[in-house]
Amino acid sequence: MTVTFEAGRCRHAAECVRGLPEVFDTARRPWIRPDAADAGTVAEVVRRCPSGALRYERADEGEGRASPPPTGAADPE
Repeated sequence: MTVTFEAGRCRHAAECVRGLPEVFDTARRPWIRPDAADAGTVAEVVRRCPSGALRYERADEGEGRASPPPTGAADPE
């Protein structure tokens, strides 16, 4: 499994860090270690990302990403 992160999209809700701290740890480099948990759990946490900044790709399933924010959602910028 590969997890990618688009920093420009991130709204710092920390769903990933709270949801799976052993995989998403901003104190480490690299800060995303998808092999630290099973692929299904990592995919579930990535899908919870409210901004869509996280994406995953699994060899057995293809690509997935967090749901984009709803149309008309307030942009914090």
